[in-house]
Amino acid sequence: MNIALVTYLDKGAYDSATVESEDDKLLNFLQEKGLNTEKVIWNDQQVNWEDYSLAILKSPWDYFDLIEEFYIWLDELEEKKVKLLNPIEVVRWNANKQYLQEIEAAGLKITPSFFIQNKESVNLEHFFEKFNTNKLIVKPCVSGGAKNTFKVTVDNVTVVNQKLNLLIQEEDFIIQPFLPEILENGEWSFIFFNGAYSHSLIKQAKPGDFRVQPAHGGSVHPQKPSEDLIAIAERYVTLFAKNCLYARVDGTFVNGEFLLMELELIEPFLFLNTEPENYERYYKALMDLM
Repeated sequence: MNIALVTYLDKGAYDSATVESEDDKLLNFLQEKGLNTEKVIWNDQQVNWEDYSLAILKSPWDYFDLIEEFYIWLDELEEKKVKLLNPIEVVRWNANKQYLQEIEAAGLKITPSFFIQNKESVNLEHFFEKFNTNKLIVKPCVSGGAKNTFKVTVDNVTVVNQKLNLLIQEEDFIIQPFLPEILENGEWSFIFFNGAYSHSLIKQAKPGDFRVQPAHGGSVHPQKPSEDLIAIAERYVTLFAKNCLYARVDGTFVNGEFLLMELELIEPFLFLNTEPENYERYYKALMDLM
C-alpha cells in the first residue's frame, strides 16, 4: 500500500519550521513501522493520486488561500476513490468555520459567534454591546494561522470597519468577543486519535500579543487533565469527528465552562513531540482505520 502524507508547497508565507519537524519525524516513524509512506504536495499537478491507496492530510497549510482549488482536489480524490484521512466529507465541512453553528445547534458550547455573509456590510461598533465586551476578534470563515484576523477595540474600530467591509466583498467573516481568559489561562488543545484521547496542552500568547500559535511567539505547556475535562472535549469528537485519524479540540474555560474555539480536523499541528507515546497512538489509530 502506497501512502501519501499530504503537505503543501512552502513559498515562505508561513513559519513552517515546527510543522516540518513534526512532519519529518512522523514520516520517519511510519516508515520505520514498515509503511510505504512519502510526503506529497496536495496541489502538485504532477502527482497521480491513483498511485496511492491512502492519503493522510498532515500539513496542507495553504488550503484556505486556495480554497476553491482545494475543494476541486477533494472532488478528484473522491472520483478516483482515494481514501483520505480525515474523511473527505468531514474535511469539506470543517473547512468553513460556519460549522460552529451546527455544533452549537447540537447543544455543545462554542465561543459566542456572529457570521457576516459575503457582500454584506457591517458596523463592528454594534457588537461591543451585543457581546457585552470592549474587545472583539474578527476573522474569515475560511482561514488559518491568524490570517486577516483583527483584534478590535474602541480605538481601532473605525479603521478595522473600513478594512473589514472591503474584505467582506470577497469572503464570509465571523465576529466573536475577545475572551480575556485566553490571556489569563491560555487556550486548551485536546488531541484525539480515532476518537480516543491522546494528549493535551495549553497554548499561551507571548506578552503583548493575543495569538497563541507558536509561529507568533506562543508557548506550549503539556497538561494532565482530569477525566471530566477529557470527557467534555470528547463530546465534540464523538459527534463531529467520526472516523477521523486525528482531531484537535481547541477552547478555553469561561466561568468554569468550556467554550469551543475551533474543532481542528484538516491541518492542525498535533504536538506529537510532547510525549514519546503520541507517535505510537497515532500509528495504532492509523492501522485501525486503514
